[in-house]
Amino acid sequence: MTPGEPSTLVSDLAPGVLAGERRAIARAITLIESRRKDHRIAANLLLEQLRASNRQALRIGLSGTPGVGKSTFIESFGLQLTGQGLKVAVLAVDPSSARSGGSILGDKTRMERLSRDPLAYIRPSPSQTHLGGVARRTRESVSLCEAAGFDVVLIETVGVGQSETVVAEMADIFLLLMAPAGGDELQGVKRGIMEIADLILVNKADGDLKAAATRTCADYAGALRLLRRRPQDPDDFPKAMMVSAIENSGLQSAWSQIQALAAWRRAQGHWQKRRDAQARHWFEEEVRQGILARLTDDAAARAQMAQLGETVASGAQTPALAAEQMLTWLRGDDSILDDSHQTP
Repeated sequence: MTPGEPSTLVSDLAPGVLAGERRAIARAITLIESRRKDHRIAANLLLEQLRASNRQALRIGLSGTPGVGKSTFIESFGLQLTGQGLKVAVLAVDPSSARSGGSILGDKTRMERLSRDPLAYIRPSPSQTHLGGVARRTRESVSLCEAAGFDVVLIETVGVGQSETVVAEMADIFLLLMAPAGGDELQGVKRGIMEIADLILVNKADGDLKAAATRTCADYAGALRLLRRRPQDPDDFPKAMMVSAIENSGLQSAWSQIQALAAWRRAQGHWQKRRDAQARHWFEEEVRQGILARLTDDAAARAQMAQLGETVASGAQTPALAAEQMLTWLRGDDSILDDSHQTP
């Protein structure tokens, strides 16, 4: 992203994004993901301007265990949607190294056919050690893709785990992709992520694995019946289904179920309520992240953190007591936190 005045960047990018130009979309997402102060100002201005378009897409979050075939599924599923004339954006989050900070970003390579489809757009982004299976600015990238006129936005998370529940705060429908396995596989999926899944799709239901997939699907269906029904869902949701990304079987049925659930939530008023709650959640998250960023940016705060960190490392203080002292110090600095902030 080249330097420039925030207003100039916005005036250059906004028309192209609204017209669905791929180059403009790519540059805009790069702007959104930038940490530079002037880029953050421009990104906020751009998103505010794009908000006036009032376009909405079906946001689908997708996660799954390692090796389950998420990329293969997304490619087959995406091609089926584009075959129906729908515009599909894929935001794929790649795990970043905790040591080097680097990411492979190979999702476009794994989705070669879909990446060549003129109705599809694939954007891999590094998680940058951000917890929750998504990148820090994925939510804003989703909003940008909606403004660009995409009908469906697929959000592929890093991988299954308890923290993957964060994706539920930016998706309308959440799919959990699972592979055929034995009964112990249920122990590998925590209750938290099971409770937010709208559809559990047992992938690789083909060839020699079809029988195992049938048993696994039945196991998940039984487990879902034990969960308390959610008020925003019809009686038969959440549910488990079998699909095969290789044979393209079950994909149309899964899409029909997604559409049915989305239509039901809209008719019952749950759709907009959920989006309103998500907007509030991300407002509060931005406030929290902003406070943490100010701690990092302030030289005096960094020095105080380092000093107290040394006392903790040497065993002279407990982490809890040192943290209390740090918060007391912050309350004395009006430029970072007001004195009205109290610790729990």
